[in-house]
Amino acid sequence: MIILDTGAVKALATGHKTLGLLAGNMARTPGDHLVVPALCLVQAEADAQGVAHRVLALSSVSVDPLETVASVAVGTMIRDGLGGPDTCHALYCALPRAEFTGMSILLTTREDAYPPGIVTVDIDSPGMLGFG
Repeated sequence: MIILDTGAVKALATGHKTLGLLAGNMARTPGDHLVVPALCLVQAEADAQGVAHRVLALSSVSVDPLETVASVAVGTMIRDGLGGPDTCHALYCALPRAEFTGMSILLTTREDAYPPGIVTVDIDSPGMLGFG
């Protein structure tokens, strides 16, 4: 699963070339999609009007909702000082979950915002995910 945090969502919405290529490639691959944690989408839209509409218009994007269990886990992470609501929802999405097999990759503009053990990739790193 590939997850976009707030910074990556804003970059995709404003034309980040590599993320745009990735979204296009995933749209052509059945079953593949980019996951945007709901609280990252909220924060991105709060930061810049229209971001959510531009990102949600992409067929390869899906939103991970903040359900009951996720709400409790994200709230606990915030209380424990792991970051703000959007960062903690992205972190929650990157943790192993029964409904997603394989390794999650968190695309971000702030790798240092996440604890060790979470696979993060800076969206501006050379050769991100084999693109670039």
